[in-house]
Amino acid sequence: MNSGSHRPGWAWVAGASEGLGLAFAEELAERGYDLVLIARRGAILQRLGTTLAERCGVQVVTHAQDLAAETIGAEFRRWAEATPPQLAVYNAAYAPVGAFTAQSDEDLLRVLSVNVRGPLLFARILGGLMAARGSGQLLLMSSLAGLQGSPRVATYAASKAFNTVLAEGLWHELRARGVDVHVCCAGAIRTPGYLGASDHDAPGAMEARAVVRAALGGLGGGPRIVPGAINRLAELVVGRWLPRRSAIRIMSAATRDLRS
Repeated sequence: MNSGSHRPGWAWVAGASEGLGLAFAEELAERGYDLVLIARRGAILQRLGTTLAERCGVQVVTHAQDLAAETIGAEFRRWAEATPPQLAVYNAAYAPVGAFTAQSDEDLLRVLSVNVRGPLLFARILGGLMAARGSGQLLLMSSLAGLQGSPRVATYAASKAFNTVLAEGLWHELRARGVDVHVCCAGAIRTPGYLGASDHDAPGAMEARAVVRAALGGLGGGPRIVPGAINRLAELVVGRWLPRRSAIRIMSAATRDLRS
């Protein structure tokens, strides 16, 4: 329960209905943030909002919205008029698994809509509002899969590379205007989606709440946050030290047994 008189403001979580997004919502509510929760599954989102409002004494606004929608930018602008964010997290992602040439056009384009177009507009619109105000924190969730080519999740990995580079550029560009922008490059996270796609933990796999705390703990520091000691070592070895072809082979072994 948030009993203090000071409220940190509105925190937005895009992709909030389960897994990592749910963990962000719970952690931020416990820290006293009023919440804007966005996800497709309205009934689940509404139940979560009611639970967090009652348990933590915060305001919760929910928006049942597909983040791939063509109108999502206009929706972000409209919602921000009533609930201007102090902290905004783009966590939503679409990750079809399998051979690239076997995936449908629709699945591949949905990766672009949810994982690239969504966070691009999220950062542009909410980051712009924060910059105009002179304060705010923006966090894009990315993945170690985006540090090199990742067979069988090639389009997802490419989309995460976009988020990583975008956030790093904005980290420098918006600092002078009072806005902290960061990217969190997580490894495997024990979410329902991951547990449904794999029969075993990848090295360095973490619980969702631990990833959330590491991500929030890194705000105000450098542009890239990598939760977990094993994952930070993997970032160095696979992402920087190994030849590119070796890094791709390692990722191929890691994704070989994933299910869609």
